[in-house]
Amino acid sequence: MKVHLMYENRDFDLDAPFPLNGRELIDDLELDTLVQAMAGEDEYLQKVARTALLASVKTDIETVAHRQAALRDSLENKEVVRQLYQLSIEALELKQKGYWGIGLHYPLANLHSSMEVINVLIPKFEELRDTANRVAPQFNSPGWKRLFATLSEELGEAYIEQLRSHLKTLRFRHGILVSAHLGQGNRGSDYVLRTPSDDGLNWLTRLFSRKPPSYSYTLPPRDENGARALSELGDRGINLVANALAQSAEHVASFFTLLRAELAFHVCGINLSESLARLEEPIVFPDVLQSGQRRSSFEELYDVCLALKMRKKVVANTLDLEDSRLVIVTGANQGGKSSFLRSIGVAQLMMQSGLFVCAKAFSANLCEGLYTHYKREEDAGMESGKFDEELKRMSSIVDQVSVNALVLFNESFAATNEREGSEVARTITEALLECGVKVFFVTHQYAFAHGLYAQPVDRAAYLLAERLEDGTRTFHVKPGEPQQTSYGADLYKEIFEPAALPV
Repeated sequence: MKVHLMYENRDFDLDAPFPLNGRELIDDLELDTLVQAMAGEDEYLQKVARTALLASVKTDIETVAHRQAALRDSLENKEVVRQLYQLSIEALELKQKGYWGIGLHYPLANLHSSMEVINVLIPKFEELRDTANRVAPQFNSPGWKRLFATLSEELGEAYIEQLRSHLKTLRFRHGILVSAHLGQGNRGSDYVLRTPSDDGLNWLTRLFSRKPPSYSYTLPPRDENGARALSELGDRGINLVANALAQSAEHVASFFTLLRAELAFHVCGINLSESLARLEEPIVFPDVLQSGQRRSSFEELYDVCLALKMRKKVVANTLDLEDSRLVIVTGANQGGKSSFLRSIGVAQLMMQSGLFVCAKAFSANLCEGLYTHYKREEDAGMESGKFDEELKRMSSIVDQVSVNALVLFNESFAATNEREGSEVARTITEALLECGVKVFFVTHQYAFAHGLYAQPVDRAAYLLAERLEDGTRTFHVKPGEPQQTSYGADLYKEIFEPAALPV
């Protein structure tokens, strides 16, 4: 059986490799804060959340739509999803207790251990099926409907009874019936385990009834070699059955493993939605476009990581960037530019993973790779200068980037003088645009920003971090021509002027 809540036609791979720039995405977009809200201190949920976010960098619109529909159902049926998730955990814990003998070199031990695993999981299958039958009308998405239909059809009462009957037979309470042929040198060959015949008689009738003629041999009580030989004959007979049952037990257990992994994603989504609801922050399932298109439009988009850290509502932005392939953000220092850029990157990852987005409305195209190039603090252990380090990271991005990717720059190439930094930024930006890459660039380099504005570049948008006349930062980002100043004097006055100078 398959779960197929994450993909229409394949399983969710919890061990899927992260992109090469996965560590940079986690650090630059502060994804650990988001993962904490999704998973709390549960390490398993944390792993699922990180994998779902980072492995979604390259996805398709059908997968996103499939996950969105399933998650919508989950948000409408939170307690059911949590109940099913807890059931999968309990089943796997029972499995671990019954796995004492699987993998040993003794067929009979493997057989009994596999039987124990299946036997303890049967009640969980029944509970899962009964729950599915009860709640199925509450779910409308293809993923959930398919899962519930599979559970109802494949785990019916007749199947469960047949399964119990087979397990009862394999206990061999009346001995093991094995057939064989005489092979070369009168050695036994072609050992086959046979199903004991059921004559329909009760034990008393069977005890006194006339039996067909047969040859038998009874081992002497202390014949250890004979007992060992007889045990080997039995092992040969049940070896194939033991292996088959061990594979069946593993298959049954793997279903609960997959169920837990895919339900964990939904539990993470539920946890995050509840955290944001307590902050009275909006969420929305975005309108998703193909990667070849260009679209960026949102209403009240906010930095979810900032909101979670501050534990209160934060300033949101509403913009329609239409089909822009280049977005340049300039303006006042500490005016919300970096927070805005982070909200773009996190929203892109959340959208592509099939989650809701932290906004009132959101529409964007998929990207076939997400990269961040943020300024780094000075590292005393660096073997070269800070500017060289920036260029090396940029070179790594260029080696990985592909058409229809999205690159987020935050004050990049500012470790040198403005003239050189602006020229490097311009050259790299133009090269990326020529390759079909979508670029968001937060910068203080006026020569770079104004130079692109004056050309002008096709399908480019220019944004400003808003500053009022008295120097107040509203933390809103709005359309505007690049400005030559970042108003650093405002910060100087705020920090130094109120303080009395020492005498």
